[in-house]
Amino acid sequence: MLRLLQIELIKIWNSKSSRILIIAYFGSLAFLALFATVKIDFGAFVFHLAKQGIFDFPFVWHFNTYMAAFFKLFFAIVVVSMVANEYSNKTLKQNLIDGLSKKEFVYSKFLTIVLFSAISTLVVFLVSLVLGLIYSKYDEILIIFSQLEYLLAYLVKLVGFFTMCLFFSVLTRKSAFSLGFLALWYVIEQFLAIFSQRHESLGIIKRILPLEAMSNLIKQPFTRMNGIKEFANETGINIPYDFSVQISDILIVCCWTILFVLMSYKIIKNRDL
Repeated sequence: MLRLLQIELIKIWNSKSSRILIIAYFGSLAFLALFATVKIDFGAFVFHLAKQGIFDFPFVWHFNTYMAAFFKLFFAIVVVSMVANEYSNKTLKQNLIDGLSKKEFVYSKFLTIVLFSAISTLVVFLVSLVLGLIYSKYDEILIIFSQLEYLLAYLVKLVGFFTMCLFFSVLTRKSAFSLGFLALWYVIEQFLAIFSQRHESLGIIKRILPLEAMSNLIKQPFTRMNGIKEFANETGINIPYDFSVQISDILIVCCWTILFVLMSYKIIKNRDL
């Protein structure tokens, strides 16, 4: 396992574009701290984002994992590029000649995805912990380390999304086509989502679609913010929303992850290289 992972890391490090994207990806995660500096001063109206409770424990886990998920496109490009480069540079064929099996090839890509997803989760955890310790009104241990399931959901979301990118890159063998397929699939899901809203019996179909399932893992946190809550209370608006991480959504994404890996292997196994 370590040998396969080492091979992939060497390939990624030897690619200048991949190095830049990875640095940009993890750098963007660290920039979550910049939310603490957002302050709008408009006459009598002063809005300081950090004072809206976004860094209060345990809400910080929810807010930061939701925002950090938007930066995953940086590493998605790395995933599709590392597969596309295997074909364009003919390293896949050479690796097979040198004794690497097709199963090991796919497994090595999956290990790389899991590794970077885990590192990303660790970075978000550390950044959120530091911000929470600085700005949170709560310092009880039980409160600080409650709702850590958002980090698990974030990890599952990243692995699921990146394995989806892996599948499209194996399917098309081109980086641009892979990202194009991903964008097309997003549009298709949006149409299906609109259609399912008009037919309630099809609601379950919307929920099990891959991108929708990944989105459901970490729901929007904004209506949990102090300012939104105060506005809702003053205006008498009721905002019913379940923000919890659902086990069913985790299982759906895990099933898609397994399916994407198996389909990637099936394509490579049957393809004449």
